[in-house]
Amino acid sequence: MPETITLLPDHVIGFPPLEHALKQPDGLLAIGGNLEVGTLIMAYQQGIFPWFNEGDPILWWSPSPRMVLKPGELYLSRSLRKLLRKGLYRVTFDYDFAAVITACSSIRRDSEGTWITDEMIDAYTALHDAGHAHSVEVWQEDRLVGGLYGVAQGRIFFAESMFSRESNTSKIAMAALSEQLLVWQFELIDCQVYSDHLDSLGAKLISRSRFVDYLDRYCSQAPSCSDWKQEWQWNDLRS
Repeated sequence: MPETITLLPDHVIGFPPLEHALKQPDGLLAIGGNLEVGTLIMAYQQGIFPWFNEGDPILWWSPSPRMVLKPGELYLSRSLRKLLRKGLYRVTFDYDFAAVITACSSIRRDSEGTWITDEMIDAYTALHDAGHAHSVEVWQEDRLVGGLYGVAQGRIFFAESMFSRESNTSKIAMAALSEQLLVWQFELIDCQVYSDHLDSLGAKLISRSRFVDYLDRYCSQAPSCSDWKQEWQWNDLRS
């Protein structure tokens, strides 16, 4: 099937086949459309996500291979385990989504560009309000020092971005997420694309077709959780 970039209308009724995605840049599939809740849900269920810089049109991606992590298989280094045993931090879920995505945006603006734009913040906040986007917060007393956010569909969690204001606090957020998703019987954490950092945490590359197989099987299966907004006490991670 030829590689082509589809120009989406403002009212998106569907995405092109993933096989149309470009190899360079890896995974670019479509341009345009909108960031409404229904469009984002449709995209994630098909293995597609938006990523674009401020001032650019909306760009939709489905890279191959795909970087993924199995819940409960996050690699915890000796130093991270030691940090967790100290009990310096408290972890919550969905306590302050707005603060987490704003912090992720600020970190990216300072170091990696501005892809978490105001438009993206508004879109994912609406997705959170609809019960699909979730956050993990890491607190040092009453100060937010790390966290991450992403999208849950069925038993798949699509991780989007993380931040640290103290050493290793984004890893603490990922460790909490990984262990809690294991308890909730999630099957996969999507990490999107390869990085040395993700590789060091135990994430692996799989083919796009295998990733889509996971989506087809597990996006429609309900997890064993009813409320994300709860504290995680680290009982399993301090050992």
